[in-house]
Amino acid sequence: MRRSLLEKLIGWKQQAERKPLLIDGARQTGKTYLLRELFGREFNKVLHIDFLANPQFADAFAGSLAPGDVLSGLELLTGQIFDPTTDLLILDEIGECSRAVTALKYFAENAPTWFIAASGSNIGLLNSFPVGKVEQYNLRPLTFREFLWAANEPALVKAYESQTNSAAAHSKLFDKLTDYYFTGGMPEAVATWFNNAEKSILERISSVQKVHADLVLGYKRDFGKYAGKVDAQLIEAVFSNIPSQLAAVMDESVKRFKFKDISARKSRYAEFESPIMWLHQCRLALRNYPIEGHPKSPLAAYQKDNMVKLFLLDVGLLNHMLNTGYREIKQQGYEYKGYIAENFVQQEFAALGIEPGYSWADARAEIEFIIVNKEGLVVPIEVKSGKRTRAKSLQSYIAKCAPQKTIKLTGTQGSSPQEQTHIVMPLYYAEYVLSRIN
Repeated sequence: MRRSLLEKLIGWKQQAERKPLLIDGARQTGKTYLLRELFGREFNKVLHIDFLANPQFADAFAGSLAPGDVLSGLELLTGQIFDPTTDLLILDEIGECSRAVTALKYFAENAPTWFIAASGSNIGLLNSFPVGKVEQYNLRPLTFREFLWAANEPALVKAYESQTNSAAAHSKLFDKLTDYYFTGGMPEAVATWFNNAEKSILERISSVQKVHADLVLGYKRDFGKYAGKVDAQLIEAVFSNIPSQLAAVMDESVKRFKFKDISARKSRYAEFESPIMWLHQCRLALRNYPIEGHPKSPLAAYQKDNMVKLFLLDVGLLNHMLNTGYREIKQQGYEYKGYIAENFVQQEFAALGIEPGYSWADARAEIEFIIVNKEGLVVPIEVKSGKRTRAKSLQSYIAKCAPQKTIKLTGTQGSSPQEQTHIVMPLYYAEYVLSRIN
């Protein structure tokens, strides 16, 4: 399964000297597969150390953290001779071994020619972290581009990557987009969908639903295991309320997260701040802050922490938690469920490094996303899930803020590629928004 991040990892390998790699991301987003199976092909040998599956590997870090001493300990524990100047050492689930996290600092300072890669799903929860001593990346669920790669349809990938604007391309790509809405981007769900292509549609649907159910259950089990001082029940309450609050809005923009009725005797943001931060640090929730008035750069200066929209890490899990069926997703009566399109766009932007996201709110008008371009200008991005593209909120934003450029992401084929001011793009091209606003 091809991943976009692999190109950056290969670039890291080609450097004369390097800091250790650190791949962060929610559980089951494919971190181990990326490092061991995909990136591992670039090396003579891979030594995979999994601290969750084999806690005894922590013994190699119990004494001296000098790189040579750690390496000797790992060789003794694994029974393998290892050359870190030609081979790849993977420290998987490194958050389970705090001494191994500390060791990354010494690898960076004393062994810059070694190939050290670490990964973890609770990196954001660590009490100590070697700031400035690692090259860190976040691995999200598969993007729509990566989903198309997994589909193994070269002609469709070519049309997508060239941003083809034609009726034929639109029909095929929008059909794949609604498939993606169902499967989402969790690697196991995507693999299950395509590996069962020869089976009946009902069998494929059932297989993917089983994967989704197991993933959600696994996340909920983690709440108790890794919550620490944060109330695990409150974390689960917020996590479970994200889909239901998103679904409460049908054909309007997603509203800010409401804290009332989530938990008995708790209704203020201050009481939910820690669970929200926990979910964000574990990459399970995506944040979007509505900005009021006339937005200016930097947008972060105008955000209010207690006014936040919350999206789920994966649109497939979102639909699963709402019990939205495949047939319902494929039918166009579904097009008015704009929150699915918004969650999708938020995911695509997060994969590009735009997280948290920002939106615009003014009286009854709302713009789903606003992004600052390279010139420091704020560009509004309206999201319309179906073919109805009249955007009253966008007209209101234009009247009040006079932007030099606007974008609408819709269920239509979009405007001509030559249009440079009021751009209309198909939803499935969300990842190309940055190239159109700069």
